[in-house]
Amino acid sequence: MSKPTIVTCFPLSDAQVNQIRTAAGDRYDVIASAQEDIHELIFQADIFCGHVKTEKPMDWQAVVDAGRLKWIQSSAAGLDHCLAPAVIDSPIVVSGCSALFANQVAETSMALLMGLIRRLPVFFQAQKNREYVRRPTDDLIGKKVGIIGFGGNGYRIAKTLSSMVDEIIATDLFPDAEQHAVNDGIVKEILPADELETVMGQCDVTIVTLPLAEANEKRIGDVQFRLCKPGAYFINVGRGSVVDQDALIHHLANGSLAGAGLDVADPEPIEPDSPLWEMSNVIITPHIGAQSAWRVPKTVDFFCENLDRYDRGEELMNSVDKELGFPRPQQRVQLGGKW
Repeated sequence: MSKPTIVTCFPLSDAQVNQIRTAAGDRYDVIASAQEDIHELIFQADIFCGHVKTEKPMDWQAVVDAGRLKWIQSSAAGLDHCLAPAVIDSPIVVSGCSALFANQVAETSMALLMGLIRRLPVFFQAQKNREYVRRPTDDLIGKKVGIIGFGGNGYRIAKTLSSMVDEIIATDLFPDAEQHAVNDGIVKEILPADELETVMGQCDVTIVTLPLAEANEKRIGDVQFRLCKPGAYFINVGRGSVVDQDALIHHLANGSLAGAGLDVADPEPIEPDSPLWEMSNVIITPHIGAQSAWRVPKTVDFFCENLDRYDRGEELMNSVDKELGFPRPQQRVQLGGKW
């Protein structure tokens, strides 16, 4: 009788494949698939670890109908690559990498925000023109920051900013589960998700970390931007589809927003003729918020630990509520220590 099989599909070194084989022991066969082969090899998987990034969409209905796959461990926090309707309606367990790279997302958020506050796009252009001229800048100290989506990334951003700004408030789908951050003095208040407009209307800076979910589609648009304080800053390190990009461009162009830092956009990549490219009050990074020199090694470690849990019949770290599209707070990996 053949062993159950683990199929991986993300950029692993030979040593990392061997690490997974060691964790799997003699209980599993392990196949390391390239992206070009995953559409065939997925049908050999009892467990799939990775991220399908092919132009051809994965036929998840066929995978579900085959009846072999039991668990998907995404190598990314975003799950749109695998949370197809067929998977949602199936008994397949899904886990992701939510909060695993919160430190990196916080660093990206800080880079975008500080770049806007200190007017770096203007000075970068001046540097290209060899112009050594002082120009006005802004201050972060004294500002009120709103964080929209207070999961692992939102928490780490708040903790990083808490000693630098006047006040932080946040929204979350599960505000009661995140009250520890209020108790620890990291944020002043965590409001329900439907209080997004309240937060944006009060804050000098809005940082969005919302995950991809149907309820979040175009959640922030003209109505919300009109509520912002004059001269507010907007940072998005969540998902591009959360924001109506045309509305964002309009409010940047008319000066009601002082600037935007965008690690994500909709569509990605941003169209070559988008006005965003030419705006001196915009900083764009190409969805690198979670990028890290140790992203793959850490993901492998995480999968190996989850595999041990899976074999023991324990709940997986970052087990996803498939209807929500992300883990609930009690399932999300806790920051600190190993993670």
